[in-house]
Amino acid sequence: MEKLIELARAEGSLSTIALPDDWANYGEMKKKFLEKYPFIKHEDLNPDASSAQEIEAIKANAGSKGPQAPDVIDVGFTWGEQAKKEGLLQPYKVEKWDEIPDNLKDPEGFWYADYYGVMAFEVNTQVVKNIPQDWSDLLKPEYKGQVALAGDPTGSGQAINAVWAAALGNGGSLDNPMPGLEFFKKLNEAGNLLPVIAKPATIAKGETPIALRWDYNALANRDQNAGNVEIAVVVPKSGSLAGVYVQAISAYSPRPHAARLWMEFLYSDEGQLIWLKGYATPVRFEAMRKAGLIPQELLDRLPKTDAPVAFPTGSQINAAFDKIKTNWPTIVGATVK
Repeated sequence: MEKLIELARAEGSLSTIALPDDWANYGEMKKKFLEKYPFIKHEDLNPDASSAQEIEAIKANAGSKGPQAPDVIDVGFTWGEQAKKEGLLQPYKVEKWDEIPDNLKDPEGFWYADYYGVMAFEVNTQVVKNIPQDWSDLLKPEYKGQVALAGDPTGSGQAINAVWAAALGNGGSLDNPMPGLEFFKKLNEAGNLLPVIAKPATIAKGETPIALRWDYNALANRDQNAGNVEIAVVVPKSGSLAGVYVQAISAYSPRPHAARLWMEFLYSDEGQLIWLKGYATPVRFEAMRKAGLIPQELLDRLPKTDAPVAFPTGSQINAAFDKIKTNWPTIVGATVK
């Protein structure tokens, strides 16, 4: 580690494409990293970039030594393997490599998960008195006109994952998302599905009182509304789905040692707890919990659940997304906007 620090010191800078500062405590992540390694000058490239745009940034700056060339990227799960196949990444295994589950990393170290979200119910309890605990509950007449998605399921990843998660609780599987579409057909026919995109403001106002969103979004909204609106966050007990994001180092990184130092910080105990404080579940969560490394007060802020959570492969994600986007208009028929 000392040798890596000296090599990173010689490079003196780092360019990342990752996240907005207010997302899952990312601003705190950068702050703590730069406090620990003050010799690094950090360039934050396009925090609102999509995964596709991050990959294109590597291609567009191949051979460049300037700050506009990304050293590291933070992308959706399927993009890691795609970028590896295109020769856009270089391998590196962090010190905590063995604590990253095998199904969430490339065996050669070209990419590896850093954090994930779980699909959950975000419920405004001032409007909804009986908090739903499972997918089947959402079909009850008492929730008429109250259930909303966080996007259009013919295009929004969060909404597509909500449909897929519903499949897992209704006889489907990672290889068969169709029961999720059938579930939403029933929800729509019952009049329970609102054809409105749920957002933090509409949830707080009670306009979309039951929203299907990633737990990190829901929990952050719960905290932001504390003292004004009470929001409950529930992982459906019959099962849900994880949405995973991965880290990787560009094959053309002008500052590869600074990039590796950044990776080491992200996967350190300190870095993983920073994600958890922002409600993104760190990839080392189970290993750290077993080792007693997660403060109890932090665990107490999380939803109490033992519901099974499924982690799809890249090929399963591509296949399910295609089926849900293609079949939503004909099976469910609701236009969400």
